[in-house]
Amino acid sequence: MRPLVSIIMPTYNSEHTLQASVNSVLQQTYTNWELLITDDCSTDSTLKIIESFLNDDCRIKLFRLHSNSGAGVARNNSIRYSEGRFVAFLDSDDLWHKDKLEKQVQFMLDRNFALTYTQYIKVDSNMSFLGAIHPPLNVSYSNLLKSNVIGCLTAMYDTKLLGKVFMPTIRKRQDMALWLKILERIDYAWCLPEELAYYMVGHDSLSSNKMKIITTQWRFYRQYLHFNILKSAWYFSFYAFYAFKKHSSKKHHQGTSL
Repeated sequence: MRPLVSIIMPTYNSEHTLQASVNSVLQQTYTNWELLITDDCSTDSTLKIIESFLNDDCRIKLFRLHSNSGAGVARNNSIRYSEGRFVAFLDSDDLWHKDKLEKQVQFMLDRNFALTYTQYIKVDSNMSFLGAIHPPLNVSYSNLLKSNVIGCLTAMYDTKLLGKVFMPTIRKRQDMALWLKILERIDYAWCLPEELAYYMVGHDSLSSNKMKIITTQWRFYRQYLHFNILKSAWYFSFYAFYAFKKHSSKKHHQGTSL
């Protein structure tokens, strides 16, 4: 029996993107998965869309928070109810290539990796290519402090090796905080060097406001990690450099279709 993959999806007013995200899960060639959606008090038609999927596929499960609490709390709620050996993350405005789970699970089983990630493609709301993100082949705790190279939509960890690991309940940078928690216990996270996910930009998200991202990262070093001014400035200088390099560079697209 192939290992069960628990897919963690938070939703909040996701009516314009949710259907495509869930369909990218339904189209996976790897079929032994469960999709745990926790809704963070949506006020649009998000719940109706989710309920339409529930009627057609018992692998999809819906949970609802009683108050708006942020993506980290929503993800943790889904992790709490998850039953899979592998835990993967997909936000309700992102998409996966149909072979994503198939290739990544095998990659981890073959090499006994505890935490992995993949390359991914940036697209706009019309699925037009905007760029390809090719992170390094591995990353350590100290290197991740300089740049969060692990795209949340690509990450997967193995509960057989790590147990269930939850995101810190902070409003922003929960994903980076989670990877750091795991990397305190292992030497490296490893990259499967294929473009297997699609990150949608141009919607109302943190990524649409570069100044907010910069401020958030500084607060992450100072308030969450409790680094002093000099240590924060040291890591922040690397973060700013790599962020500028990533956003200013244009990568040739090799072509990966849904």
